[in-house]
Amino acid sequence: MNVQLLGCLELHNAAGERVSASPTVGLLLAALAWSPNTFTADGDIIDRLWEDRPPTYPRNALYTLATRLRKAIRSLDASGVECDVIRRQGGYVLVIDEEAVDTCRFRALVRQARGASDRGEGELALRLYEDALSLWRGDPLSDIRTQWAEGVRVTLGHEWRNAVLSCAEAALHLNRHDDYVPQLHQLAALHPLDERVAGLLMLALYRSGRQDEALRSFHRIRSGLVDGLGDEPGHELRALHERILRRDERIRITHPILDILAS
Repeated sequence: MNVQLLGCLELHNAAGERVSASPTVGLLLAALAWSPNTFTADGDIIDRLWEDRPPTYPRNALYTLATRLRKAIRSLDASGVECDVIRRQGGYVLVIDEEAVDTCRFRALVRQARGASDRGEGELALRLYEDALSLWRGDPLSDIRTQWAEGVRVTLGHEWRNAVLSCAEAALHLNRHDDYVPQLHQLAALHPLDERVAGLLMLALYRSGRQDEALRSFHRIRSGLVDGLGDEPGHELRALHERILRRDERIRITHPILDILAS
């Protein structure tokens, strides 16, 4: 079975078929799958489901939804897989193998990738980052429009951004800069004042033989920082800009990005 939060909320059986559930039952699944195998209090779940418009008897309504979710899960016939909605005093727990929740798999893969990077296993780190990012099917919980879901999207958005940047760094270490220019352009558009994004994009463009574009990227972020914050880019980004201007050949070869920016 699989619980998908990284995109539209979906519950799939072992064959990959989607299991239908009402929107409110789906929201309960999301509220519990966000913290699998962890107690979530009734009050927190009620806030996530109904915000400031709870039903007249919210705990009774929650009990009914939990029963329906339990039936939906049991209809999966996932033999050998433990999964259930357990009632505990004052709240509920979704008991499930965390491998069955895509957010948990994403975070586990990112942790493994960081470990591989720390050990100097660049190819493995890159593959793990790419596997983690491949789990995304769009904005998290994109079909749920509540304040809680928006908070989830913000949290996971930060994690996605950091994973993309770490993935790009791993690719640059392996001189696979061409593959990640489009993603870095996308991130630069989303985060126009992020100097880490700008530095990686500039380096990837320069290594791809696109010096003019790399220099334009610097001038874009510099204008944004000066106009928006009244401040210049940091020393590392300015140093990278100067080295690109000089056509410094040392930054065309494999080096850790932080060493490039700090040297």
